Formats: sequence, structure tokens, C-alpha cells
Amino acid sequence: MTVHTTAAAQAEAAVPAVRDLRGRDGRSPHTLRFAEGDVVVVSGLPGSGKTTLLRRAVTGLGIDSQDTRRAWEARMGGVPYALYRPVVRVAHFLRMHRALRSGGGLAVHDCGTHAWVRWSLAKGAARTGRSLHLVLLDVTPETALAGQVARGRKVSGYAFARHSRAVPRLIAAVAEGRLPRGVASAVLLDRPAAETVDRIAFGPGPARR
Repeated sequence: MTVHTTAAAQAEAAVPAVRDLRGRDGRSPHTLRFAEGDVVVVSGLPGSGKTTLLRRAVTGLGIDSQDTRRAWEARMGGVPYALYRPVVRVAHFLRMHRALRSGGGLAVHDCGTHAWVRWSLAKGAARTGRSLHLVLLDVTPETALAGQVARGRKVSGYAFARHSRAVPRLIAAVAEGRLPRGVASAVLLDRPAAETVDRIAFGPGPARR
């Protein structure tokens, strides 16, 4: 099964702008396919599985904020992350836009708390006739906290509380069909659906099953 996401495909195949794949107990698509050159933003709570999904499934270019953070941690030694967090955010933002200029399909790890990041990517994609899409991971805070423990890196209580307010609001709005400004389509995944997806692909072709 393929998730068609271009405007032309939606009109032709009557595919809705929002695909809710939650609650299917894993009986959901193995492939999410987007138009060549489009941008996919993967959002969810810290620990929800964004990095795991990107590394397992993306066939195009994937930009993960954790990679940027690790690179700066190596450079900064034992300096507390809180002191250079703004630098890491700027570096991640610049890295996303450099990748965007390459013109190929792009998947981006995003926390989902900053609407201006999505809007900036949407504008950059639109300049060359491409679209931006959301893949939202809907997991409970308890599941996300367990994911942080499993990966060996926890965010602060303050940061997690901020994410726990912003991300559910975004998911609820999308579930009601209210897409954020500049977003062409969205896919909602719970944990079983996310674990079923083994390919996020760009361009034409049959979906893997």
C-alpha cells in the first residue's frame, strides 16, 4: 500500500490529506511514498521513535537533530549541553536548509514544538514546486519516557513538559483535518503503525509489503 501525497495524486486517487493509521494493530502500510523532491517532517515526543524510524525507513536524505547534537558534544567536551543548545539548534536549521537546496527527497527529524521551522521548510520547498508533509508519531508520555531511557538520553523535565503540551495539540489538530500552514498532507502513526513502516520513499514506484 502506498500513501500518495502530491496534490495531483490526491485529486486523482481521492486520497485524503490526512491519513490516520492509528488503531490498526500494525495492519497498516509498510511504505509511505512521497513525490520526488518533497520534504517529510517526522515529529513526536522525545523518545517516541523519530530517530529509529528515520534510520530504518528513509530511502532519501535524512536529517536528524541528534546527529547535530552529537557532533557538537564531541567538539564541546564536558561543557553542559544547556549552554550551547541554541548553537545546536541553529546548526540543525542550517543543515536542513542546505539539504533542502539539494533538490532531492528529504526527511527531517523535528520536535514539533516550533511551527516556524515547518513553515520555513514549507516555503523553501514551495520555491521549487515541492511540498511539505508531516509524519506524526502518537505515543503516550509514558512510552516516550521509556524510549528516552532505552536510548540512554533523557530531556529535562521542563523540556518534556513543553513537548507534552505542544505535540498532542498538533496531533489533535491534524486528526481533525486542520493541517498547519504550508503542510500539504499528514500521516498519523501510533507505535504499532510506526513499527510496521519499513520504507519512507520518494518518487514513483510500487510500495513494498
